[in-house]
Amino acid sequence: MADSLDNKLVDKRVAHRYVRKGIVEEKDWEKHVRTLPDLADRAVPVEALMEGMEVDEDDVGDEGGDASEPKP
Repeated sequence: MADSLDNKLVDKRVAHRYVRKGIVEEKDWEKHVRTLPDLADRAVPVEALMEGMEVDEDDVGDEGGDASEPKP
């Protein structure tokens, strides 16, 4: 396999399937994963409300306000 893998082949959601099918070699997949940078310190929490979702008073954020109203 080439030195760098095509992005569509290394998408975590399908990569294991490609390894099982022999489209991607496991050693190439593992090498790719080891080269990925650790971006954990840049992660941000995500909060979302879905339409029709009931909101419990305990779920209201620290900012106050009505949690059922989306924030701009």
